[in-house]
Amino acid sequence: MKTSTNAKWQAVGDAIPVTLGRGGLAWGLGLHPAPVHDGATKREGDGCAPAGVFALTALFGTAGPESQLAQSAGLPYRCATGDLKCVDDPGSRHYNQIVDQTEIADIDWASCEDMLLPDTRYAIGAVVGHNPEHRSGAGSCIFLHVWQDATTPTAGCTAAAQADMTAVCTWLDAAARPLLVQLPQAEYARYRKAWALP
Repeated sequence: MKTSTNAKWQAVGDAIPVTLGRGGLAWGLGLHPAPVHDGATKREGDGCAPAGVFALTALFGTAGPESQLAQSAGLPYRCATGDLKCVDDPGSRHYNQIVDQTEIADIDWASCEDMLLPDTRYAIGAVVGHNPEHRSGAGSCIFLHVWQDATTPTAGCTAAAQADMTAVCTWLDAAARPLLVQLPQAEYARYRKAWALP
């Protein structure tokens, strides 16, 4: 974290282990400048977590709207219900958006992610601002969420133990403009100075 543009980065808490997409990392669409690279670019269904710098825009979870989490959330919070979906169909006008399907008059997607799962993966999480312009096929529904376990990769998200994810999500504050920076080590070293990374 840092308190101003000119301030130095300060560590908050201990490092936490995470799991990434089964395909590793591929350049995503976020806040970072378009890098000159030969690396892979994130695409729908590639199993890669996006590399780059991304806004964290909202929280979601199974806690109800009257819960302490929902009431004290530092980012907009959406309670997961059976009707809450994240659209991953590149042909849909709702691509890469979380929607309540009861509010959509003409459902135009063939596939979507349920935001209410039978396990704890979406018990609490944050929306990663990858592909904010909803470019068809550029990747969708990227989250920070609870992992299945410490060794199972995700389909393209970044996941951690539930206690760690809860700590991160309850710490996030929109006023601080929170970001996710995730890069391969070589790319981090390449862009650290130019992007003023910690």
